[in-house]
Amino acid sequence: MGKIINKEELKELVANLKQKGKTIVTTNGSFDIFHAGHLKSLKFAKEQGDVLIVGINSDMSVKKYKSKKRPIIPEKQRAAIVASINYVDYVVLFDETTPVNLFEIIKPNFHVKGTEYKLNIPEKEVVEKYGGKLIFINRDELKISTSEIIKRIQELGKE
Repeated sequence: MGKIINKEELKELVANLKQKGKTIVTTNGSFDIFHAGHLKSLKFAKEQGDVLIVGINSDMSVKKYKSKKRPIIPEKQRAAIVASINYVDYVVLFDETTPVNLFEIIKPNFHVKGTEYKLNIPEKEVVEKYGGKLIFINRDELKISTSEIIKRIQELGKE
């Protein structure tokens, strides 16, 4: 089993990790244009437990909740980039707009999100239902997001 796994492999993996008493941490996102905010979040998430599983929105999912023109980077490439980061133990793609179904499988001990999502976390209920806790990271000081990068590139194209 490599670092990029499917939902069937995930079920077996999670059962094995829980049997060994490992603390499972999750985070999720589209990771469309990888930047320093993503790296900071992944490092912070890994520090919260033994195993970091990252849920990545599939291309279909990103089109549903962001824009029909997104993602910029295809899902297999985004998954490969995130999997190459040493803080990340496993990556799994999901087609839904939220990772709720994914977290029904994982039942993480901790789930890490940026403070910008504090009021809108669809997965909060499922994480807490199984005794997990939400942990927030403040990335505001970086003042960077994929959407902002895209805007800057568009502005450069107008010059």
